[in-house]
Amino acid sequence: MILILFSSIFIIPVLMGLGTIMEKIFGILFCGISGKILLGIMGVSLTWTVTSFFIPLNIYVEITTVLPGLFYFFKEKLYLEFYRLTKKEITLGVIISVIILLSGSYYPYILDHFGYYVPTIKWLTEYGLIKGISNLDFILGQMSVWHIFQAGFSNFSDPFLRINSILLIVYTLYSMERKNWIHLCFLPILLLFSQSPSPDLPVIAFSLIILNEILSGNKNTSLLFAFSVFVFIIKPTMIWVPIFVFLNGIIILKSGFKKFLFGSSILFLFFIKNIWTFGYPIFPVAIIDLDFNWKPNPEVLKISSQYAIMKTYDMQYSYEEIQRFSTFDHIKNWFFLKGIKSVINILFILSLLIFSVFTWIKKRKLITLICISLLIKTIFVLAFSAQYRFFIDVFFVIFLVFFHQYFDKRKSLIVFSGLSLLFISILSFPSFIQQSIPSFRLGSFMAGFKKEQLYQPSTYQYHQFNSFKVGNLNFNVSKNYPYNFDTPLPAISGSYIFDDVKAQIFPQFIDKNDIRKGFIWKKMTPEEKKEATTVINNIENVDK
Repeated sequence: MILILFSSIFIIPVLMGLGTIMEKIFGILFCGISGKILLGIMGVSLTWTVTSFFIPLNIYVEITTVLPGLFYFFKEKLYLEFYRLTKKEITLGVIISVIILLSGSYYPYILDHFGYYVPTIKWLTEYGLIKGISNLDFILGQMSVWHIFQAGFSNFSDPFLRINSILLIVYTLYSMERKNWIHLCFLPILLLFSQSPSPDLPVIAFSLIILNEILSGNKNTSLLFAFSVFVFIIKPTMIWVPIFVFLNGIIILKSGFKKFLFGSSILFLFFIKNIWTFGYPIFPVAIIDLDFNWKPNPEVLKISSQYAIMKTYDMQYSYEEIQRFSTFDHIKNWFFLKGIKSVINILFILSLLIFSVFTWIKKRKLITLICISLLIKTIFVLAFSAQYRFFIDVFFVIFLVFFHQYFDKRKSLIVFSGLSLLFISILSFPSFIQQSIPSFRLGSFMAGFKKEQLYQPSTYQYHQFNSFKVGNLNFNVSKNYPYNFDTPLPAISGSYIFDDVKAQIFPQFIDKNDIRKGFIWKKMTPEEKKEATTVINNIENVDK
């Protein structure tokens, strides 16, 4: 907890300084401390994305980024901006920050932390963006820009990967600066994402800020669109955000084409990044085939697509069973899954229906555009993989539109206090949620409170692995554990090895003497099949 505080005290001034540089080049997103920080986050994330094509995001990259940020923080006397906050606001900010720092100090429990977030960050800090890395471990093809941002600060500024906790402090600052207290109602829920560099937290917070700015009359189409595209490239399921800002710019503000150039260039960078790591412009969809030799094997893509469909139904049905569903079965079985996800799915559709009726009654252009954008997002999500984590942001958006004028400071603080107590209690005593909602699987991975976390945030260490060789690829596999969060690179998850062998292929170095040259897949020779069989047998025997 104390170490996260030190990281916050260090990183926030750096981002303010970098944000000031961005303001000098591109203009002001909105006034205040939080406006500078958000521009700093976007600027450094995009810069590091370009940098990671060429070099790893190691300590030297971090130092050369931190120094100009600190320089501008003191040169422009940005610390004076904190004096604009009243004593009451500072006191409130400190109290909320303590709650955020406490929640961020718990053990990570989101499974993607171990199978996706940390391995991605390790690759970025040790090697940078690697061509065709999805051939090695399919999930790594995402390489979210948020993990690029976290990786750059993970060498010494934030080695415990708690950048989301720092972002929540910034989100609190935004709420206080803009006097939009309703955002405090969302904070307690977002505390559940503060232990990991989950991209869900920034995209929810950023989308609510963008929505609030437009509702408040911010007409800076160029930066708002650029920032909305930035949200999209962090997590593409947030497609409604750039669509909404674009429609608002064209239909309501009558903005010209030039206003969208900056955002379009960010989108282009996103496509190039995905092509480099995955072989196609948008992960994990195999559309617009440019026939690069490092694109994934079709059979692996097929397996991934089938898995996404099964995840839609919470793995409660096999792919073959789902294929036999009628249209009515698809709808009925999605609504009536066993457990809490059924409730979430029903509430999601019900919320959209209520919001659509509300939009029709209000007949306001801005609300109509929000509704259209959310419906477009819903169509995409339902078409690809209708998992609740892909549409959870819709609940926040609808709540903000309905109640942004209702929740004043007093009401928001009451909600914040009650929900914070609830969620901190859940994190501290997870047996409560484990017994109350057994179908909420993440609850079973919560470890509870440890007194050591008051100083240092809780982290796991495993570091048990086996090393293998197939063809020209030497690699490591976590021993008796499905994820490779602290396995030395190059590491492959056991499940992907099974998928590769099933497809009779295996990843190989493009240049066995230089990992940075990337990976391709190739059909296995008889000798390589024997090597792969040995790997499979070893994994199965260890798991037993």
